[in-house]
Amino acid sequence: MNGRREKLLIVDYNLSRVADVAHMRDYARCRYNVDTLLVRGNPGEMDARLCDHVVGVDPLLPDFVAQACEALSPWRDHIRGGIVFSDNAVQSGAALLERIGLQVDSASLALGAFSKFEYRRAEARCRDLLESQRVMTPNCVLIRSLEELRQFAEAHPEGFVIKPSCEGNNRGVVMMRPGDSLVSALEELTPYLAAGVICEQVIPYRREYSFDGLGGLSFITEKVSASGRYPVEVAQVLPARLGRLEQETIRRAGECANWLVGQRDGPFHNEIKLSDDGMFAAVVEPNRRPAGMKIWSLAALVYGIDFYHLWIDSVLGDGFRPSTLEARCQAATVMLGVKHDRWFAPSDVASGSEIFPAALERTARQFGLPDDALRSVEFSWLSQERRYVPSIARDNSDFVASACVSLHESSVSIGDIVSSLRERWTEALESAMPADVSIREADIPVRRFA
Repeated sequence: MNGRREKLLIVDYNLSRVADVAHMRDYARCRYNVDTLLVRGNPGEMDARLCDHVVGVDPLLPDFVAQACEALSPWRDHIRGGIVFSDNAVQSGAALLERIGLQVDSASLALGAFSKFEYRRAEARCRDLLESQRVMTPNCVLIRSLEELRQFAEAHPEGFVIKPSCEGNNRGVVMMRPGDSLVSALEELTPYLAAGVICEQVIPYRREYSFDGLGGLSFITEKVSASGRYPVEVAQVLPARLGRLEQETIRRAGECANWLVGQRDGPFHNEIKLSDDGMFAAVVEPNRRPAGMKIWSLAALVYGIDFYHLWIDSVLGDGFRPSTLEARCQAATVMLGVKHDRWFAPSDVASGSEIFPAALERTARQFGLPDDALRSVEFSWLSQERRYVPSIARDNSDFVASACVSLHESSVSIGDIVSSLRERWTEALESAMPADVSIREADIPVRRFA
């Protein structure tokens, strides 16, 4: 590639976002005639195929900015703009872009978008301000021992949440109820103790949403989570089914979170719980990156706007963004699991079986939908490897597949479609599998969250 051509600098990304990086790379190349320059730890062959130039520096290194600046020196005069695309790099990546002289949201406030504990500390410093906006600020402590865990449990007999301070995808999140074993909970979180484990007061609101967007352009996504000990996300729904008061409450809480973590022009995905009366909210966690679970892809379906393109425009172009969003359909990302605990690989499925189309067709028939009203947008197996899959998921790796669907019929709610589709999926999957073999306790692997 031409070393003198202008560059878009991408600071780190999670491997699950390869397609998103490729999507932005293609747009930057076609729209702005720029190459892509990637900085991430231990880059491999896939990174070299994905971007025009690759630099290997880990964003979690204490001297990341100095090392990255040195490694980027051959291209420094040709870097036109930059984006930070991972939680691990949210602070160090912003500091790197600031050092280079590129537009980026605040590096000094970015730690709150990486560490859940640091975000709660920022909330505590502004407790009066947040409570004046009807935003609850949960009590939160960092724990390092069983004794500290016991002390927090005694102070919160109604229950609490224990989770890693810096971890995504709902990994390691455990809901503690009265009578639950503290020893067992701490053992589950052992892999995270070195990086930090926090105990948090339970937010007493049942409904959960996310305040998503870029710059000042926002939308609200409805999150569907499992109940019980492991509150795993099973679906994301757009547009969220909310009244105006509820939308305003979530917007207010989401903007407060953006201020606390220094978001201004870049992307955000702030997870928020809402009270039953719609008047109070609490931030579960903020993120200064695009949402996962294909939420920006859902937004493109629902609103007809590509937020990945807008993000590139914001750093390479004139920064123009539309001011309003209008929904033209409903859409959802759905996580698909198994009916019974089992060892599973996609190769187990009988040859020629069309499991997801069959589940989609049965769901459409159940709701009496006209032809083409319920559409499959995307389907993928999460892994091709044989692995043990529990029927009750503890995190998002405990599903076997994910899918995106769109609904073009306003008389039916996509939320009801999601619930039915997940049931029809397990039925279709079971019918396409060989006869179940009973799983003995000795066959079940020891669970590790690392």
